[in-house]
Amino acid sequence: MSPEEITSMLENVRGGKLSVEDAVERLRTLPYEDLGYAKIDHHRSLRQGFPEVVFARGKAPEQVKGIVERMLRNKHNILVTRGDRALYELLRPLNPKVEFHALSNAISIRQDKKIRGKGKVLVVCAGTSDIPVAEEALVTATVMGNRAEGLYDVGVAGIHRLLGESQHLRTARVIICVAGMEGALPSVVAGMVAVPVIAVPSSVGYGASFHGLAALLGMLNSCSPNVCVVNIDNGFGAGYLASVMNRQ
Repeated sequence: MSPEEITSMLENVRGGKLSVEDAVERLRTLPYEDLGYAKIDHHRSLRQGFPEVVFARGKAPEQVKGIVERMLRNKHNILVTRGDRALYELLRPLNPKVEFHALSNAISIRQDKKIRGKGKVLVVCAGTSDIPVAEEALVTATVMGNRAEGLYDVGVAGIHRLLGESQHLRTARVIICVAGMEGALPSVVAGMVAVPVIAVPSSVGYGASFHGLAALLGMLNSCSPNVCVVNIDNGFGAGYLASVMNRQ
């Protein structure tokens, strides 16, 4: 849709020839911006509530920079996952709000800090080695307009650490739970609360954990019915899903 077509549509709305609802519906399907190496979906936030997120791994740094430059025009929050400090240094001149999150290697630009989530998203992880995945979830939930907090190193090997946080757990509207090894923590957490628990298997553990597969299967077999599961090490997916739930 060209600028002229958008102008014509707005005039039709003002003149009563087109309803606001129909105009919004047309805007939902506006075309993407084609950069040749990427097709930026600028109107994803209109359709889904959140802007497109840039997955940096596998992309050339200059490609990520080009995408971010174009996205900055829309005043949305920008999130780049699986980056590094070198990429951050490349992006830093683009905007004074660029922030590097060293624990998760995420890069964010928060142009809008409005809280849209209705409650708190709590990110819980079993051990210190799970923190990078937990931090990716925490950054994602925060950038997407939620009040989010972390609660780390409360795994079942020392379950008294978790039980001592039971009141804290009950303050959350959605809980993200990251664990490796056998992946038992989400089942325990879910049994203590009356809210959705998003389980994230991490690739932490010795040989028979199969780089997170054992935790994934354990979480899929959880006996707690309020558990849902995302993919191995997918902190971003958990943070995104928690944001959707927290806006309902």
